[in-house]
Amino acid sequence: MKKLQIASLAILVVAIVWFCLLEAGTLSSLQSGLLAILSPITRSGGAVKKSISGIGKDLMTLEQLQKEYDRILAENRRLRAENSGLRDLQTDNDHLRQVLGYRERSAFRLIPAAVLGHDAGTWWSTIKINRGSKDGIAVDMPVITDRGLVGKTTAVSSDVSEVVLISDENCKVAAKVEGTKEQGISGGARDTAGELHLTFLSKLADLQPGQKVYTAGVSGGIFPSGLALGTVKSFHARELDGEAILEPSADLGDLEEVYVVTGAK
Repeated sequence: MKKLQIASLAILVVAIVWFCLLEAGTLSSLQSGLLAILSPITRSGGAVKKSISGIGKDLMTLEQLQKEYDRILAENRRLRAENSGLRDLQTDNDHLRQVLGYRERSAFRLIPAAVLGHDAGTWWSTIKINRGSKDGIAVDMPVITDRGLVGKTTAVSSDVSEVVLISDENCKVAAKVEGTKEQGISGGARDTAGELHLTFLSKLADLQPGQKVYTAGVSGGIFPSGLALGTVKSFHARELDGEAILEPSADLGDLEEVYVVTGAK
């Protein structure tokens, strides 16, 4: 072990002496060669460092990313709100077109009215509307929607009118069944939620579900002929007559706007 250390020390001394004795030209050549060997590594390291530095300049901080996310989220909410508003405007526009179109097509003079409220009964039998005597409304005027008969006015003040619905047992309507000679009297009943009972039909009428029923327009009556009243749900013969159960044409449970018929055009 001692001999090995002595030998290593001797080699080191010889190498130092040899290096010191090299001429300037030889030493310069040696340095050039060493630089040539190391230069690719040096250049690669510099390029990597430069690339990392460039990436760092392009990257956003977490704070900047959060601000950008919040901006995009706020813009998305704004656009969604605008889109929703446009849809509402389109719906209102379509509704107004429908209302105006129905009034133009109708054979009657119509006064539009908004429903102010329903009564508190189990099934709504009366409603109040925002039209009264100052608008030309009087008692016993038919009230309709574009889908069919709703009822008639029963009490009128200057600004508000009460309307009894056809689902009320006291509101009787002369009616006829489409495609037949059958006629009867329609009215509501306390034990049925909104259905109509068409009575005084022939026991042999044998009406089928889906048949349409319209107002008969009895002379001297309140309701003109041809207003949609309901659709047959079922029919059964009774001891003295036949009775049909009708589904009202107008949705009596979801009334928002109606028309009061003030006369023929």
